[in-house]
Amino acid sequence: MAKTPTRNTSGRGARDLRVRVRTAKGRKLSSTLWLERQLNDPYVQRAQKEGFRGRAAFKIIELDDKYRFLVPGARVVDLGCAPGGWCQVAVERVNAQGTRAGKKRGRVLGVDLQEVEPIAGAEIHVLDFLSDGADAKVKAWLGGKADVVMSDMAASASGHKGTDHLRIIALCEAAAELAFDVLEIGGTFVAKVLAGGAESELQMLLKRAFAKVAHVKPPASRSDSSEKFVVATGFRGHPTDGRSPEGGQAEK
Repeated sequence: MAKTPTRNTSGRGARDLRVRVRTAKGRKLSSTLWLERQLNDPYVQRAQKEGFRGRAAFKIIELDDKYRFLVPGARVVDLGCAPGGWCQVAVERVNAQGTRAGKKRGRVLGVDLQEVEPIAGAEIHVLDFLSDGADAKVKAWLGGKADVVMSDMAASASGHKGTDHLRIIALCEAAAELAFDVLEIGGTFVAKVLAGGAESELQMLLKRAFAKVAHVKPPASRSDSSEKFVVATGFRGHPTDGRSPEGGQAEK
């Protein structure tokens, strides 16, 4: 049960207004701490107020505010789209529902291993993007190639920081490989990674394929998290076409 925050009126300043959660019988301390963090997270509160399915929606909002890849008319693929917050943002920004008069109408395609509750303006499919023929299915559903491939996926946590880092880098590399097959020239790839020292090969791969590669930690990403995002813009073609890794421009 959560305690109602109180305010000190004695003149000595405001008391701690954080919501504190009592440890319930059968609930682990880690679960209690997670719940308390959620209740006090301003992004969680904003997501609830603004109708987003999770605080992660603000990460893609902040990234797009800086790099402007979710433009009206863009065709977007969201890999591992559950619960759907990134799709919700993309639908609005690319004008997938055609509600912005005078603007091109885009498309948003979300894929995930599990069923996802429908999102107005988005087309959601159950798909293992690592399976054979996944790229062909994505292009068939889109009716062509994509302008943006984005991913907020993370591998299941093992509890070992080094192992988790390697897993998410491998997942990001796999997402990049699909992006190479489905992106239009000039397209954008956005994906979550974890800081940990194994990103050099991924960065070289992306520098071969994109004009610019940036690594960003948006404000909505928790300060105690090692996650950051790679934003690769200006797709030039599959990196096996012979371009050198020095061909791209890296940013921090």
